Amino acid sequence: MRTSDENKSLRLVGSSNAGKRKTKREDAHQSTPGVEAYYQHVEYYAQRIRDSSEGAEGVESQETALADSYDQRHGNDLYHAQEQLRLAEKRIESLKFELEQLREQVHTDPMTGAFNRRGLSTVFLREAARADRNENALCAVAVDLDDFSCINYQYGYQFGDAVLMHFSRIARTSLRPSDVVARYGGEEFIILLLDITPASAEWVMQRLRTNFSKKPLLDMEGLPVTVTFSAGIALRRFHENQNTVIERAYEVLYLAKRSGKDSMRVAADSDKL
Repeated sequence: MRTSDENKSLRLVGSSNAGKRKTKREDAHQSTPGVEAYYQHVEYYAQRIRDSSEGAEGVESQETALADSYDQRHGNDLYHAQEQLRLAEKRIESLKFELEQLREQVHTDPMTGAFNRRGLSTVFLREAARADRNENALCAVAVDLDDFSCINYQYGYQFGDAVLMHFSRIARTSLRPSDVVARYGGEEFIILLLDITPASAEWVMQRLRTNFSKKPLLDMEGLPVTVTFSAGIALRRFHENQNTVIERAYEVLYLAKRSGKDSMRVAADSDKL
């Protein structure tokens, strides 16, 4: 049986420990979401233990406090874990978005919005593998805007840039979404036409020529400026790499340029697989 002095000492010790608990509670509250309710439970049972006049009653209160506080703490830990998981998933989505933007910058020509050489190489590898796997046709078209240096000289480089952007925009709207437009350098473009015969590819490019000529750009005086292009079409052979099929497309492009420009040629062996 405790004396009144012993009970008084216990209360003093309990008060001292309570002060320490408060400090821990404040620290934990700053680092863990939703722990306020947990520490309120702890403080409630601590007060019951301090006020117990009998040892047995104090032990019982302590056991109840431990069980109830564990449930409360477990719930808070679960909440904290879920919140951390939610924040991590949100961060991952943000990083994925940033990665997509970076990938687009690496694979896209910043002026025209078409693929650049690196983007073309990536797409070609994918589409060539698909064509070989499914035994589908794939045509490469080399395009060169006629007399582009004269356009730059006569109308200025800013107008020349506008012509490049205009061609890229018309090409992407005239072709199928699955087809590929890439700026290969200067005023040169490479177009990949998927699952198409050379004859159909020639018809598609003729449609692009018509659409391009229908929508000429205007010069500083508001007068339309006629711009034409020449093109060479080559059907990719099975398992043929990017360099050789583009080389064959350029060979017939040069023939088209020498024949008077504003024309199109198809590689002689493009009717054979």
